Amino acid sequence: MNILVIGGAGYIGSHTIIELVRAGYTPAILDNFGTSNRLVPELLNRITKQHIPCVEGDFADTPLLQRTLQKLEIGAIVHFAAHKAVGESVETPLKYYKNNVAGFVTLLEAATRNDVPVVFSSSAAVYGNPATETVAEETICLPASPYGWSKLMDEVILRDACAAKQPIRGVALRYFNVVGAHDSGMLGEMPALPPQNLLPIIVEAVAGLRDPLTIYGDDYDTPDGTCLRDYVHVVDLAKAHVVALDHLLKQPRGYYDVFNVGTGKPTSVKELIAAFERVNKVSVPFVMGTRRAGDPQATSARVDKIKALGWQAEKNIEDACRDAWNWQLKRPDLQGANRHSPSRKK
Repeated sequence: MNILVIGGAGYIGSHTIIELVRAGYTPAILDNFGTSNRLVPELLNRITKQHIPCVEGDFADTPLLQRTLQKLEIGAIVHFAAHKAVGESVETPLKYYKNNVAGFVTLLEAATRNDVPVVFSSSAAVYGNPATETVAEETICLPASPYGWSKLMDEVILRDACAAKQPIRGVALRYFNVVGAHDSGMLGEMPALPPQNLLPIIVEAVAGLRDPLTIYGDDYDTPDGTCLRDYVHVVDLAKAHVVALDHLLKQPRGYYDVFNVGTGKPTSVKELIAAFERVNKVSVPFVMGTRRAGDPQATSARVDKIKALGWQAEKNIEDACRDAWNWQLKRPDLQGANRHSPSRKK
């Protein structure tokens, strides 16, 4: 089956393409390269040892999307193309609602016309700052940013379209903190904007590409005083999309469901730093800061539901630290850049 990966040149989308190929699917990319890197399609061709078709354009371009679905005889869509910077969403909410929500409606109209099922990339941001530390799919959703709201709106729109018994079916995957890179060292995250997540910040701090990272508070009620988060390796997450797609294709029209994707095992800020130093034999420069408003003390995913489909995380936090640093040392878009400071080697 031919699978259209919208946003397939991005971080998670590109890793998902590799796993789709391994599972026997034939993926194609639709990407406008607004935040993704143009090197990615060629890197994917090298890793998969086959040509991955790539269409450049915006998924909200209805004629382009319609032509692509028909020309490539697409059997399913995996949708990743969303603006995703939480802070930016607060500053420019209409940008996020236009792309993430209005654009998604356009996508679903095309999917419905062509009877194409959709695997939707959602986010744990839909939960906001939950009252409980372990979050299940039934946990009340109360997003804390326009980005989170846009993802929740998309889930509701997809659910309602399926409930209306339109020729469509879908699943939404709510994933937590995505980390790591491909273990070949040939593919990883190449953010167009400064990273906001902890592991990429650690990588850049060790590489000398930014100031030392700041730990925002060490006085939480946790074992070492720092916040706890659920980190899922990007390769495990990519495999979760394949499992979700396999499941979705067996369901009748009108089917909809949502699944958390995480490890269920939270890691603290200090534990992540220590793991990075241990596996890569480097020193992570950091300074202590005070708590940030709105940061929850601890969050982790309850993942029983997706485990019932046959998926579970196989990689641990040390794998993620090793793969992220290996990727940093090999990044083709940073050839010739200051990769790391010798003074920080252990």
